[in-house]
Amino acid sequence: MTEEKWGQLRTRLLKTVGQNNFTTWIEPLEFNSVDDGVAVFHVPTNFMGNYVSQNFADLILHEFSLSGEPVQRLAFRVAANSPARPVRQVEQPAEPFAEMQDTGNANSGRDYGGPETARPASAGSSLSSKAAAAAPMDTLQAAPLDPRFTFDNFVVGKPNELAHAAARRVAEGGPVTFNPLVLYGGVGLGKTHLMHAIAWEISAQNPGLNVLYLSAEQFMYRFVQALRERKMMDFKHLFRSVDVLMVDDVQFIAGKDSTQEEFFHTFNALVDQNKQIIISADRAPGEIKDLEDRVKSRLQCGLVVDLHPTDYELRLGILQTKVQIQQKTYPDLEIADGVLEFLAHRISTNVRVLEGALTRLFAFASLVGREIDMDLTQDCLADVLRASERKITVEEIQRKVSEYYNIRMSDIVGPKRLRSYARPRQVAMYLCKKLTSRSLPEIGRRFGGRDHTTVMHGVRRIEELKSTDGQIAEDVEMLRRSLES
Repeated sequence: MTEEKWGQLRTRLLKTVGQNNFTTWIEPLEFNSVDDGVAVFHVPTNFMGNYVSQNFADLILHEFSLSGEPVQRLAFRVAANSPARPVRQVEQPAEPFAEMQDTGNANSGRDYGGPETARPASAGSSLSSKAAAAAPMDTLQAAPLDPRFTFDNFVVGKPNELAHAAARRVAEGGPVTFNPLVLYGGVGLGKTHLMHAIAWEISAQNPGLNVLYLSAEQFMYRFVQALRERKMMDFKHLFRSVDVLMVDDVQFIAGKDSTQEEFFHTFNALVDQNKQIIISADRAPGEIKDLEDRVKSRLQCGLVVDLHPTDYELRLGILQTKVQIQQKTYPDLEIADGVLEFLAHRISTNVRVLEGALTRLFAFASLVGREIDMDLTQDCLADVLRASERKITVEEIQRKVSEYYNIRMSDIVGPKRLRSYARPRQVAMYLCKKLTSRSLPEIGRRFGGRDHTTVMHGVRRIEELKSTDGQIAEDVEMLRRSLES
């Protein structure tokens, strides 16, 4: 093949890949020879050779085929004045991006978990994900922030006070003190609320900073889009130019090797520039299955904060705050005493479900023109209350009581009658009677095969002591709240 033919082939490549990609990647290629079906090119650097082989080799092989040249492979070698060693060879037929596609499934709790290949967003995909996938690669489109999710609207309690304090510190700006900040916890515990609140606060305090908030799913979509459009350098430049990068639900990229690799390099580049990174996940980084060890290590090098399940007091505080918001929409509606306490007690697993139940309650009361009392609450929320009813087991009560009194479970169910064992045993029996549907004979069998009359005596004894012994009353209440939280 002559230089003239290579020049004609380059002209066709220019029309296909566009001026920017041509100038950056094709023009620097120095055609050397075709030998035994191998087209050899000299390249300035190893990186350029690797990038061209990954992103343009199939197209170049196709153009060779159209020109009648019997080329089956491409070989890239570093240019003169550098060691003349092969960079990469690509054989034909080459499937576009075959090396960049993943085959693992993500253990993310979502329906999407297949190969990491570009495909249209399903009907269940979020609008923001579709918008991110469709946005031009020369701009970064962040996920929309919810105006309700601010620090002012975040109810702080013991389970989330550390996460709130850490989020506040990061939002204040200034020198990076811990990087990254990783917030993790179960569904509906406030991770996304804190992420949005940080973004709002940083943007308000430092309007000039480039703050990018997006989900891990959107990060993957943008990565795949860059692969499809052959704009990886644009992708890298844009993500490395942000001042604060916030990625929600990072567990989504678990099992997607190419996305994890790009995330790893983006992470390192931003840390090297002293840029702040904030991550959220549904589990601690070390517990995310199929997340690469090097990614886990990077996430664990900063401050990792757990948002614990809500307790009764925090749920009640959240409800009281949300009632004030609802009463701006429904100023004529009153809520009877005991309703909020009932909801905080019964709906204990998910704050979103708790808030949704309150919203439904106000809307229903407004439509039927009734006061929000206990009867209306139970009628309106019957399905939610059934679904939220948590089954407390006898074994769980025994374990909690033994931990609380710092004794062994074997002492709880054993035959010893020492006061230090007998009183905790009676407390555990009392809680089993009040918090489970087990009969007295069943409870007795779980406590070392004791008779039901022994259980009955223990329950009565604790009921008597609750009214006369403040410490016992406090112990029982603390244990009940712990078991129901």
